[in-house]
Amino acid sequence: MSEPIQNPESRIQNSPTWVDQPRAVREGEGLDTERLQAYLEEHLPEASGTLSVEQFPSGFSNLTYLIRLDEQEFVLRRPPFGTNVKGAHDMGREYTILAHLSPVYPKAPRPLVYCDDISVLGAPFYVMERVEGVILRPVMPDGMIPPPERMARIAEAFVDTFAELHAVDFKAAGLGELGRPEGYVRRQVEGWTKRYRRARTDDVPEVERMAAWLNEHQPLESAAALIHNDYKYDNLVLDPADWSRVRAVLDWEMTTLGDPLMDLGSSLGYWVDPDDPPAMQQLRLSPTTLPGNPTRAELVERYAQASGRDVGDAVFYYVYGLFKLAVIVQQIYYRYKHGHTQDPRFARLIDAVRGCGYAAVQAIEKGRIDRLFG
Repeated sequence: MSEPIQNPESRIQNSPTWVDQPRAVREGEGLDTERLQAYLEEHLPEASGTLSVEQFPSGFSNLTYLIRLDEQEFVLRRPPFGTNVKGAHDMGREYTILAHLSPVYPKAPRPLVYCDDISVLGAPFYVMERVEGVILRPVMPDGMIPPPERMARIAEAFVDTFAELHAVDFKAAGLGELGRPEGYVRRQVEGWTKRYRRARTDDVPEVERMAAWLNEHQPLESAAALIHNDYKYDNLVLDPADWSRVRAVLDWEMTTLGDPLMDLGSSLGYWVDPDDPPAMQQLRLSPTTLPGNPTRAELVERYAQASGRDVGDAVFYYVYGLFKLAVIVQQIYYRYKHGHTQDPRFARLIDAVRGCGYAAVQAIEKGRIDRLFG
């Protein structure tokens, strides 16, 4: 998984190289540029010129490309090659969310065109505006790592943007039919438990305890809101001139209507504190251990203030986030264990599953979400 971030005291150089940039397209993930150019010229009035394609390297789900037509830049999203495009990777749904959301929530990128004709690229895709900026990754060059005071301001913007997202009037945006918020907590607990049972390979009592505890301690639903379901640092585009200003929120593919505190729980599961054990450090999907970041408990306090919501028992939401993360990792390990992938990075993922379980048990027994170890 992630490698440790080095030299956290490095000063940021105000360099344009820190703006997130695409790379060459990965082998086997190329696009038919001739068909694509013909389609764009027909459906985008402003599209003209010589077409070039690069690919953004991050992410494990939908593929993201930078499309250039002379001086014009667009972003194209399509499902991974070889997947069931009618299943989890619903481009039409993601496009519809952005089409309704961007007029009322400026941090949602504006979509431009959706194509369901698979003869163009072999799968549905959509094109949206490019929002240029800085994206913080788990591993960054030394010169890019924010000093503590700047990291603290970025963290505040992270939480405030989260609260702002949950305050969107989804009915006014025309997204009232996006999901079923009633019964959301129960469905999530039951659904992730079933996924774990299907992907189970090893005996991990702590994960079984997590599942049982979540089932027995479900809180009343706090509210219905638009929830992102994958909200973390590398899904935020920061203003290159002021990294504490969020220009855009990316990756809306798992967005639905549900309990915003469950969305907070998913982000807490990603949020690794500096004193968490090595198994949790390996799962660090964002640079949350850098000096200047709040602890999980401080993050919850900031969210409560920014949103005006009573978070209640944060332990439930943190354990839910850890359980969800454990199941996702377990599903990857299941594929490795059964020979569906030979990627050597996945060989020790069962340790990360155990780490999530151990952290959850500590939170349950100590009744808090930070200072769990030592």
